[in-house]
Amino acid sequence: MYKKDSLYSINKKNPDAIVYKFATGEQHEVTRADFPSEEEFLAFKAWSDEDLHTEDKRDVLAGIRQVSIDDLSEAAIAVPAIDVVMDRQQQRADQHRKASDMVVKLKDKLTETQFRRLWMYYVDEMSEEEIASVEGSSQQAISLSLLAAEKKIKKFF
Repeated sequence: MYKKDSLYSINKKNPDAIVYKFATGEQHEVTRADFPSEEEFLAFKAWSDEDLHTEDKRDVLAGIRQVSIDDLSEAAIAVPAIDVVMDRQQQRADQHRKASDMVVKLKDKLTETQFRRLWMYYVDEMSEEEIASVEGSSQQAISLSLLAAEKKIKKFF
C-alpha cells in the first residue's frame, strides 16, 4: 500500500514529467522537453520511478514498525519500582529454596535408584520404556519402582 500524496505516487501519475522535491520540500518537475532525447527521458523516468518506489516502500515499512508511545498502555511502559523487583527476586529465591529442601527430604526417604527413576520420569519427562532402556531393565521393573517411590512419598507427606 502506498500513500496517494507520496512523491512516488505523484511521479507515477504524471507520465510526461519527473517530479522531485528540493530539501526545502518545494516540489518541481522536469518534463520531456528538458531532455535532449526521448530515450534519455524514458531511461531517467524509469530510474526515477524505481528509486521513488523503493524509497516509498522503505518509508511505509518504517511507519509500520513504529508505534506511538501514545498508543501504548501505562502498564506497557511502566517500570516496576526497585522494591517490587526485590520482592519478586526474594519470592523466587524462597520458592527455589523450598523446592531444594523438598528434593533433599525426598532423597532421604527414597533409595538412590527410586529417586533417580522418579527424577527421570517426572523431571526429565522420560517414559517408563525409555528409563528401562537407559538402565538396561524392564518396563515392569521401572513401573514397580516408581509405584513404590510414590507410595513412600504419600506415606511421608
